[in-house]
Amino acid sequence: MTGIDLGLPAMGGLAAVPTFDGKQSAKDFKTDQEVRWCPGCGDYAVLAAVQSFLPELGLKRENIVFISGIGCSSRFPYYMNAYGMHSIHGRAPAIASGLAISRGDLSVWVVTGDGDALSIGGNHLIHALRRNVNLNILLFNNRIYGLTKGQYSPTSEEGKVTKSTPMGSLDHPFNPVSLALGAEATFVGRALDSDRKQLTEVLRAAAEHRGSALVEIYQNCPIFNDGAFELAKQQPVALRHGEPIRDGNKILIRQSDGTLAFTTDGEPVIHDTTIPDPSYAFQLSQLDRTLTGVFRCVGRPVYDDLARAQVNATKNRPPDLASLLAGRDTWQVSP
Repeated sequence: MTGIDLGLPAMGGLAAVPTFDGKQSAKDFKTDQEVRWCPGCGDYAVLAAVQSFLPELGLKRENIVFISGIGCSSRFPYYMNAYGMHSIHGRAPAIASGLAISRGDLSVWVVTGDGDALSIGGNHLIHALRRNVNLNILLFNNRIYGLTKGQYSPTSEEGKVTKSTPMGSLDHPFNPVSLALGAEATFVGRALDSDRKQLTEVLRAAAEHRGSALVEIYQNCPIFNDGAFELAKQQPVALRHGEPIRDGNKILIRQSDGTLAFTTDGEPVIHDTTIPDPSYAFQLSQLDRTLTGVFRCVGRPVYDDLARAQVNATKNRPPDLASLLAGRDTWQVSP
């Protein structure tokens, strides 16, 4: 497999998925459907990145599935020459969980947006992450509802003036990375739609991880929230496992009170994605900088494997209808 080595632990996320011996290219993953997003939409860049790196995984297209909810990003399955489903609002993680559990031979991807995933779908998202279902979840974050024409979303900043908040939003926004780490997701990353190189690196690492992988992608909406991440894109701070975290001439250190801060001197923090306790990665997600890369990549029993093991354990048991009918929740009442 080509690409830059992020130094992350191998989790065997693709171990059970049949491989493809032939040669594939990005063209093999493009459909004949006209791509219908607004001109300048960041979704184009993400689509191109996914179509370009998937051939490197060496997987059969019929063993790759993209499931989306509702929103601009949710048109994604139409443009991927693999199996896919454009499902219902917020429920993509639930549908994808059922598929991943029942079909261990599939590489299952969820494509969702900040509104779809964090508003009506918030409950499904956090439970998929805490269960550690073997899913790759791509969360396109543009801090706005684009499909329904510009209402504020769960990631919109406080005071955001939109059609639904003409006097400014009163809501405190979600930080998707912090949310995922709070749910103890075993893989959490962030990338920019405009940084093709790092986006591909993070997506590849997510695909290779076994368990729930969430990648937040900062994605521009030129129509309803243009330039939302312009400052973040100008000075992102890249995370690399095993290396100090640098912001220009400053390095990240741990202060005497345990907090993290950027300074020009001191003992640098060496980024470690494999720390079992998610509190270090959570601290990183709360810094007043835009950090990109992989925050956390740890191993934990995968829900799919545990569920299939339970089913297999019962296969050799002889059927006992009498015991089923006279189980703990039944009583025999004497006349």
